[in-house]
Amino acid sequence: MTPRALIRLRARNGRGRAATPLRERLIEIGLLACGALSVLVTAGILLVLAFETFSFFGRVSLAEFFGDTRWTPLFADKHVGIWPLVAGTLLTSAIAIAVALPFGLLAAIYLSELASPRARRILKPTLELLAGVPTIVYGTFALVFVTPLLQRVVPDLAGFNALSPGIVMGFMIMPMISSLAEDALYAVPGSLREASYALGSSKLPTIFRVVLPSATSGIAAAVTLAISRAIGETMVVTIAAGQQPNLTLDPRVPIETMTAYIVSISKGDTPTGTLEYQTIFAVGSMLFLMTFAMNAISHRMARRLRHGAGQA
Repeated sequence: MTPRALIRLRARNGRGRAATPLRERLIEIGLLACGALSVLVTAGILLVLAFETFSFFGRVSLAEFFGDTRWTPLFADKHVGIWPLVAGTLLTSAIAIAVALPFGLLAAIYLSELASPRARRILKPTLELLAGVPTIVYGTFALVFVTPLLQRVVPDLAGFNALSPGIVMGFMIMPMISSLAEDALYAVPGSLREASYALGSSKLPTIFRVVLPSATSGIAAAVTLAISRAIGETMVVTIAAGQQPNLTLDPRVPIETMTAYIVSISKGDTPTGTLEYQTIFAVGSMLFLMTFAMNAISHRMARRLRHGAGQA
């Protein structure tokens, strides 16, 4: 290399070193702005939610909100007991988890431990397609297909009920459980499987007695996230559950969830500042607290899983 070419190469390298910190700084500023924007949006939502909720409790006492068992804020005889909406939400979510957990967990076990690479490449994307179907399609499917089918085998099942949307929501959130549970199973060290085989254990006992207990925290985190998803589901229960706030645990009768109530009121014809308008934010705050608690539990379980995997 000639001296002149060497000088040009050093000059280019010098300019690159000088420009690299500036580009990195701009990227850092851009990423910080994106993160700050999400925080500001979240803070704005919480502020609006808190302001309207405090205004609501300026008219309604906590004793009435948590002590009454009827929810009729749109009637002349107004009752604002939140428990019928909470009961409907928990009932449909419990049915959904009862459906999604066994099927999702068994699918995760098969994909992680038993399926061949070719079968896994085909089945996993197919299963995850369920997560891409619009929820309004699930709601219509529950109303026009699942409910008439269930009425043939379940006596006294109403046209609108909690059972049908709960079952359909279970299949809707099943990909979430299967995907996250498969990641948890995959994170189990292979040395545990090899040790089990060395002691004379076969495939299935190793899966159910070694691998599953080792992935309990991750599976629990997946289930917790799925419960949060079921609690926050809107369109399926709005279409198929009936929108009748009954305080009941009978899945055969119509019910109303918190999300379905918010949808039914948030249509633009409720005057701003009225009690009916403020109930949207009171119910939204209750829903936020429930999902926040579930997400916090899930985050703690996931952190425990990562800590345990790091120690292993």
